[in-house]
Amino acid sequence: MTVMQHTTLGLLGGGQLGRMFSAAARTMGYDVIVLDPDPASPAAHFATRHLCAAFEDSAALETLAQSCAAITTEFENVSAEALEQLATHCPVRPSAYAVAIAQDRVREKTFFRDHGFPVGPFVIARHPREFEQVLRDVKFPAIIKTARFGYDGKGQVRVQSILEAMQAVESQPALLPAVIETLVPLRLEISVLLARSANGQTTLWPVAENRHQHGILDLTIAPARIREELAARACKIATDIADHLEYVGILAVEFFVTGIDTLLVNEIAPRPHNSGHYTLDACVTSQFEQQVRTLCGLPLGSTELLRPAAMVNLLGDLWEQGTPPWEVIFQEPDAKLHLYGKQAPRPGRKMGHFTVLGNSAHEALEKALRLRSALGMPD
Repeated sequence: MTVMQHTTLGLLGGGQLGRMFSAAARTMGYDVIVLDPDPASPAAHFATRHLCAAFEDSAALETLAQSCAAITTEFENVSAEALEQLATHCPVRPSAYAVAIAQDRVREKTFFRDHGFPVGPFVIARHPREFEQVLRDVKFPAIIKTARFGYDGKGQVRVQSILEAMQAVESQPALLPAVIETLVPLRLEISVLLARSANGQTTLWPVAENRHQHGILDLTIAPARIREELAARACKIATDIADHLEYVGILAVEFFVTGIDTLLVNEIAPRPHNSGHYTLDACVTSQFEQQVRTLCGLPLGSTELLRPAAMVNLLGDLWEQGTPPWEVIFQEPDAKLHLYGKQAPRPGRKMGHFTVLGNSAHEALEKALRLRSALGMPD
């Protein structure tokens, strides 16, 4: 089924990912209805219509169902039941099944393990009594990750011993149910971003290399500075995950690289991903245009990298002394600034990003680090 232009697409979630999806969809000739409870939703600036209501609001879901030719989501923490309900009226991509796995770390880790994908050592605890029992099988140091609603380092606690783990759950009972992972000797973090159509066609962007600060993505380099064999192996695993999920849409697969190029799957994101923002400026087809294409049954666009790139996240901390000196970025002819239209900068809140192009990944990284420093961002 192909959804033609001059029809309406639905979007659950109105943050920056939805903003960039809406901009791409409107440019391609579609109208967009955004459902988001935030009156100042960033995506609403570009959408045709904003339904300011809760994601479970029955009247709003009915409006989407009756008005839209196809529906997608910009984040994974939406009700799988709501997606199933909407799917009885029109295509919903990705499926409720795929979203339900990605939004629950217990189901996600179990899916990886049961299908033979490489993961680090982990145990699962659903309630306090079980938590105390499974800790005997954990090698420390470890990290406790709540099963639901954890992102950007939230809902995660690092612990050095059984005692620390017990104290963490006693003080934060909402951590359970949880996955407890042994910390692995991390050498590098990479991500694979792919698009998969309803007929199983898959395209992949270059593997990206990621750096985090305090659990939040800080900087992405594309292409990743890794061996071709390692990149190919990561792409194969990501493609196999998408195939097992019968996935339709944009999927990001995050990996830890340990030892001598050992790959461990960390998590998946059933949507465009922060590490893929460089595709807006550096690739023939961005992840957001490709999201529209997969949603509407259009042929997939080329994911060719036109020039190496480095992307830097801009968090609310940068606004502590007032509006940042954006002229620093505008003075660099190979840099592009993207602001998300959020009204209230807060520490740790993603307010925008900038991308720098170069003749090599190393050159793009050097330019990005120079601009980062000129903006007053900490090392």
